[in-house]
Amino acid sequence: MTCAACVNSVEGILRTLPGVKRAVVALATSLGEVEYDPTIVSKDDIVNAIEDAGFEASFVQSYEQDKIILGVLGVSSELDVQQLEEILCNLKGVRQFHFDRILKEVEIVFDPEVLGSRSLVDAIEGESSVKLKLVVKNPYTRMASKDLQESSDMLKLFAASFFLSVPVIFMRLVCPHIPILYSLLLRRCGPFQMGDWLKWALVTIVQFVIGKRFYVAAGRALRNGSTNMDVLVALGTSASYFYSVYALLYGAVTGFWSPTYFETSAMLITFVLLGKYLETVAKGKTSDAIKKLVELAPATATLLLKDKEGKIVGERQIDALLIQPGDVLKVLPGAKVPVDGVVAWGSSHVNESMVTGESASVFKEVNSSVIGGTINLHGLLHIRAMKVGSNTVLSQIISLVETAQMSKAPIQKFADYIASVFVPTVVSMAFVTLLCWYFAGVLGAYPEAWLPENGSHFVFALMFAISVVVIACPCALGLATPTAVMVSTGVGASNGVLIKGGDALERAQKIKYVIFDKTGTLTQGKATVTDAKVFTGMDRGQFLTLVASAEANSEHPLGKAILEYARHFHFFDQSSGATKDGKNYSIETKYPGWLLDVSDFSAVPGKGVKCFTDGKQVLVGNRKLLTESGVVIPNHAENFVVELEESAKTGILVAYNNVLIGVIGIADPLKREATVVIEGLKKMGVCPVMVTGDNWRTARAVAKEVGIQDVRAEVMPAGKADVIHSFQKGGSVVAMVGDGINDSPALAAADVGMAIGAGTDIAIEAADFVLMRNNLEDVITAIDLSRKTFSRIRLNYVFAMAYNVVAIPVAAGVFFPWLRITLPPWLAGACMALSSVSVVCSSLLLRRYRTPRLTTILEITIE
Repeated sequence: MTCAACVNSVEGILRTLPGVKRAVVALATSLGEVEYDPTIVSKDDIVNAIEDAGFEASFVQSYEQDKIILGVLGVSSELDVQQLEEILCNLKGVRQFHFDRILKEVEIVFDPEVLGSRSLVDAIEGESSVKLKLVVKNPYTRMASKDLQESSDMLKLFAASFFLSVPVIFMRLVCPHIPILYSLLLRRCGPFQMGDWLKWALVTIVQFVIGKRFYVAAGRALRNGSTNMDVLVALGTSASYFYSVYALLYGAVTGFWSPTYFETSAMLITFVLLGKYLETVAKGKTSDAIKKLVELAPATATLLLKDKEGKIVGERQIDALLIQPGDVLKVLPGAKVPVDGVVAWGSSHVNESMVTGESASVFKEVNSSVIGGTINLHGLLHIRAMKVGSNTVLSQIISLVETAQMSKAPIQKFADYIASVFVPTVVSMAFVTLLCWYFAGVLGAYPEAWLPENGSHFVFALMFAISVVVIACPCALGLATPTAVMVSTGVGASNGVLIKGGDALERAQKIKYVIFDKTGTLTQGKATVTDAKVFTGMDRGQFLTLVASAEANSEHPLGKAILEYARHFHFFDQSSGATKDGKNYSIETKYPGWLLDVSDFSAVPGKGVKCFTDGKQVLVGNRKLLTESGVVIPNHAENFVVELEESAKTGILVAYNNVLIGVIGIADPLKREATVVIEGLKKMGVCPVMVTGDNWRTARAVAKEVGIQDVRAEVMPAGKADVIHSFQKGGSVVAMVGDGINDSPALAAADVGMAIGAGTDIAIEAADFVLMRNNLEDVITAIDLSRKTFSRIRLNYVFAMAYNVVAIPVAAGVFFPWLRITLPPWLAGACMALSSVSVVCSSLLLRRYRTPRLTTILEITIE
C-alpha cells in the first residue's frame, strides 16, 4: 500500500467478504486486523481476496490460544517430512497441522485441554529418529523480519536502478565534454546512434523490470476503481519513455531528430525508489515501541523439575513461549521474570519500571505477584507461572498499543477524502498544463527561444505536464496522522501511559474539564482511623469489635481501615505480618473467635453497611443511613461529626439496636503531588472538578486543601455519570480520572476516561487512557502528549498541503515567463520522494518527547 487510497480499497474489499464482521487496515504499519466468522470464510479466503485485488498479503498472527507455529531444524529429505507428519498424526490432542516446505515451519492446531505446547514439542523431539529440533516462532519477531525484508528489497531495487541510471546521466551530461567517448556514442549502428541504443537498453530495464512494481500497483488500483501514487509514477515515467522511443523512431523515418528524455524516466524511478526505501526505514522506526516491549520478555526460562512428592530434582532451560500455567521457574538475581506469576519461594526487590513506569523497586516475598519482563534485583526467586501467552500483562500492553496504532483518528478522514480525489485532479491539471503550453506556443504567445534545442512546442509542454504528474504526492497526506499516532502511543507506553487509539488522543487534546474522584485518586486511598469516640457505657474494645464484625464483609476502603484499626487495638503486639494486600491472615486463624457472628449483611451504596448480631441491628455509615433507619442523632454526636468533617476527615456513625453508640473519624491523606497537579492543570487551561460520595463538609475541606473550586459531594456511584453529562451539555470535552473499580460508568460516560493506578489491571474496558502508575502527574502527561501529538499532526498536514500547493504551480511552469524557473521531471520526482520521507521524520521527532516535570508543570501555559 502506498497511500490512503490503497487503504480505502483494501478495507472495501475486506468488508464486502461474507462472514467478515470488522476490518481495519493501517497504512503506517502495513497491517490489517480482521474479525470474521470461521464457519463462513477462512483465513486463506481473506488473504486471496486481497491478492486478487493486486496487493500482496500474508497471515501474521491470530488470537487463537490453541495454535503454535514451530520452525523445524534437521529436515533434509522428504522422508523426514513424512516422519514429522506421522508423529503429529499419532499424537493425541493434535487437531490439524500444515508443514511449509519452503519456510521449514509447521503450523499446529491442538486441544489445550489434552496437550500443552511444551508437551507437544517434547513429544515430537522425543519420537523423531533423525533428532528434529523445534524452535517456537514468536509472531512479533516474524513481523519484524518481514519489515526488514521489505526495506532490504527496496534497497536492492534502488541500488539496481541507481547503477543503471548513472551511465544514462553520464552520457547526457559528461560525455559531450570528453571527445573520445562522445565520438563513440555518435557512431551509427543501424538506424540509430550507439548512444541512443545504450540509453534505450539501460532505461528499458529500469522502466519495465525494476519499475514493474509501479505498473502492477497502478493496474490493480485502476482495476479496483481507485487511483494512487503508483498511477502518477507509471503515467509520468511512461510519458517520457514512450515519447523518447517515438522521437527516435520519428527521427529514423523522417531524418528530423528531436531530443530524447530517457534519463527523465530512469531518474524518476530511481528517486521514487530512494524515497520508498527511506520511508520504509523511517516507518520501521515508528514501531520501535512495540519492538522494545517484545524484547522485555526473556527468550528462555529455567524450569524446576519436581518428583511426585513435590521435591526439586533438577532444572532445564526451556523456551519462554513454552511455559505452562503451574510451572515453577527459577529467577536468578539480575535476570528477567519470564511470565506473570506469584512467588513460591524466596524474597527480593524487583524493578517494575519497564512495565508500570514506577521507578522505585518493589519488595517481593512468598505469595507476592510478579510481572513478566520485570527484573529481579537481589535475591533468588522461585516463581509459579499463573498467566502465560497472550494473558500476560506485557502481551496485553503490546496488544493495546497495537490496537491503538490500528485505529484511525477522526482527523484522518480529511486525508482519506483528499486521497480519493487527489490523483484524478492532478492528472486533469497535468492535461490542462499540456494543452495550455502547447496551444500558447502554436498561437505564438511565447518566443521560440524558450524551446529546448531541436525541441517542439509539444515536447516543451509535455515536460511541464510530466513534472506536474510526478511532483504531486498523496503519500505525505496519508502518512501525516498514522505515523504521529504510532510514535505517540509508543512514547506513551514507555512512560506508563497506555492510549487506546487515535480518537482518544484527538479528544484528549481538547479537554476542558477534568473530573477527579476523591478516594484513591486525589487521596492516597490508604484510609486510617484517627478518632474513635463511644457515647454510651459500652467498653471501647467491645465497640471496636462490634464495628469490625459489621465491616468484615465490606470491600470499601473505609471498612478495611476500621477492621485494621480494631485488629491493631486488640492484637497490637502481633500486628506485624498480620495483613497482606488488605487480606486477613494470621490473626483470624490464631484467634478465630475475636469477631462476632453476623447475619443479613448488606452494603448500601453511598451510605454504609447493615447487619444483625444476636438479633440486634448494627448500622455503620453516614447520616443518611441512620436517619432513613429511624435512628436519632443527638446534638453532641452531630457536633463531633461536624468537627471531624471540617478538618477533612470522614465521620462514620455507628448505631446498635437503633441507638447511636459512637463515631469513628477516618482520614485519607492527599497524594503529595495533588496540589501541584491541580495548579498545573489550571495553567494548561483545564478546569479541575472533584466528585465524591463523601459529605459536603469533608469534600469542601479536601477541595480547599488541594485547590479545587468546583466540588460535587454526596454523589452516588451511578450519579457520577450524570455530573459528567451536565458538564458535556455546552459541548465541552470532559475527562474523568478514577481508579477503575466503582468508576466504570463515569469513565465510560466521559469523553476521555483515565483509569489511574491500574498497575497490572491494564484491561480496563471503560477507560481511553490507562495510567499504570498511581501518580496524578500522568494525567498531565496524557493531556500534554496528546496536545504535542496533534500540533505535530497539524504541522504534518500543513507541510504536506503546502508542499503540493507550492510545488504543483512551479512544476506547471506558472512562474516560468517571469523567473525562467523550470522543475525538470527527474527533480520533481526527487521532491515527491522526499516529501513523504520528511513527514515521517517529522513524526519521529515525537520520540524525543519528555514528560513535564513537577518543577516545570507550573510554567506550562495555555496554547
